[in-house]
Amino acid sequence: MTRLLSLPRVGLPPLPALLLSMSSIQGGAALAKGLFPALGFSGVTALRVGLSAVMLLLIFRPNLLALTARQWRAAAIYGAVLGLMNLTFYASIQYIPLGLAVTLEFLGPLAVAVGSSKRRSDLIWVALAGLGIFLITPLGGGRAIEPLGLALALIAAALWAAYIVIGSRMTRHFSGTQGVSVGMLFAAVTVVPLSLLLGFLPSQVTAPLLLSGLLVAALSSALPYSLEMIALRQLPKQLFSILMSLEPAVAAVLGWLVLHELLSVSQWLAIGCVIAASVGASWNSKRTAPEVQV
Repeated sequence: MTRLLSLPRVGLPPLPALLLSMSSIQGGAALAKGLFPALGFSGVTALRVGLSAVMLLLIFRPNLLALTARQWRAAAIYGAVLGLMNLTFYASIQYIPLGLAVTLEFLGPLAVAVGSSKRRSDLIWVALAGLGIFLITPLGGGRAIEPLGLALALIAAALWAAYIVIGSRMTRHFSGTQGVSVGMLFAAVTVVPLSLLLGFLPSQVTAPLLLSGLLVAALSSALPYSLEMIALRQLPKQLFSILMSLEPAVAAVLGWLVLHELLSVSQWLAIGCVIAASVGASWNSKRTAPEVQV
């Protein structure tokens, strides 16, 4: 998935930029999980998405009054899927380790990559990903895992797949960064009311928690988006997609360092299986399909 934002050029090599981007996103998720005891997953999601929307609207200043009905509709669908994806992902890491949740979520883009290919050999990557899921569970030798967390992560994966397909169509309705910023506005409109229904009270947000929410939003949105654009300017898209497949491992390492989440050997093997499947699917889909600007 390519997260598009046109930002100033910075003199940073592409590989460090991409590694910093992945670390920023997963560091933001680890920080967000640390706020769960104070705000709950729904409150943290509301802060993260709401503040991200404000940031993007202030940075890119889309002309909302000039949007057509078709653009509003496209942005509303895109934003609702984006918001629900964030909400279910944050809900999942309430129950399971960050590294496992990200690994399961990566099944979404993997499904899109395999689904866009007509090569039967890509069934190998499906089987490898299936093995990864099996190894995550206690049946595969992993530690006990909360079934609800597993289910929520898989829902987040399905929403990520939908987000990729819908996002690729946004270029028909928007140019540049306008669609992303308007879409994030609709993500906030979707998530904030749901968070209130799930028990989040705005009165819970103190000044320190608001600052932490701003940091989560910056780490999860503005900073990684800009770093990814630096990498995209200098790396072939195929290599970019393959390197992005390392994100579950980055999440697992940061989950260990920041949240002290330990994984079993079989769960690390599961992460390796999904990464290998994602790399293989990205390689084959780039070889067999035309370039798509998303």
